[in-house]
Amino acid sequence: MDEPHASQAPLLWGGALAVGSAVLFGASTLFVKRFGHACGPFTTAGLLYAGAAVASIGRRSRDAEAPVGRAQAPRLLAVALFGAVIAPALLAWGLVRTGATSASLLLSSEAFFTVLLARAFFHEPVGWRVSLALGAMVLGAATLVGGAPSGTWSLGSLAVLLASLAWAADNTLTRPLADLDPTRVVLWKSAVGATLSLSLAVALREPVPGGADAPGLAVTGGIGYGTSLRLYLGAQRRMGAGRTGSVFAAAPFLGAMAGWLAGDRSLGWNALVAGGLFAAGVVLHLTERHRHAHTHDALEHEHRHRHDDGHHAHVHDPPVTGEHSHPHSHLPTEHSHPHGSDLHHQHSH
Repeated sequence: MDEPHASQAPLLWGGALAVGSAVLFGASTLFVKRFGHACGPFTTAGLLYAGAAVASIGRRSRDAEAPVGRAQAPRLLAVALFGAVIAPALLAWGLVRTGATSASLLLSSEAFFTVLLARAFFHEPVGWRVSLALGAMVLGAATLVGGAPSGTWSLGSLAVLLASLAWAADNTLTRPLADLDPTRVVLWKSAVGATLSLSLAVALREPVPGGADAPGLAVTGGIGYGTSLRLYLGAQRRMGAGRTGSVFAAAPFLGAMAGWLAGDRSLGWNALVAGGLFAAGVVLHLTERHRHAHTHDALEHEHRHRHDDGHHAHVHDPPVTGEHSHPHSHLPTEHSHPHGSDLHHQHSH
């Protein structure tokens, strides 16, 4: 899914992309448990990201996107290690030892960790509205946890919690890659992650999945991880790592609802209360308007851009219209307009 020009509503469009990403990822937890129950954790992780890589090969990159080069190799390796090896393996290991619904709820901690890391490393603003939205979502998850049956929290739950922390690190490391070609970013992350995970699976002699498990995990990875990551990158491009991670907190609730629809009736009235809290958090994000006078320092970089967005005044000979990508420079500028924590708006508040 490619986002249209939306310079006047970056937070609204970014929030919509994050919600779409959350829907796909949240629903995937149920299928990971279904198809990965007899597999080792690294086998499960490898097949999920192999599916994501294959799905990315079938997509055509847009000519306007900035390329992924050798300079990004170390970051891509770190992203693959945290997000495509450690996190999914921990999730797969935890899902065998706890319920899919309980695991989905625990994944809500990813948003909290992501907001903290984005604040620490990118100085992204966390105002009252973002804090209130995140608080509503955390309270929603706590409401669901309070209604879960006793005895469902174990070492498996701890593994899922650690998976959330690993994915939060992945989200933070991915932020500088969000302005590059998303198809190539997803492809390289998935291919490297799948290779590392499957190599570990072979070395550890994990069982080979049979029947529909392997193709089931691959399809789940293509949709719930590959396509979800493309949407997530688009959201980060518009509104930064912290806000994207906060909206993405809806994923655990969606996963819990998927489990309920599949027959897991361990949640009761509290699910309705939690649903209202998650919905309130998403609405707070989608209706956020962030605008103030701000200054851009001199900057040189490459990413997809157009010349009618108020930030790219350089001249082409012959003239170029529409979206395109090339290395370009920005002169110092001061102005006021709606914006998120994107590539050009990482100023302090």
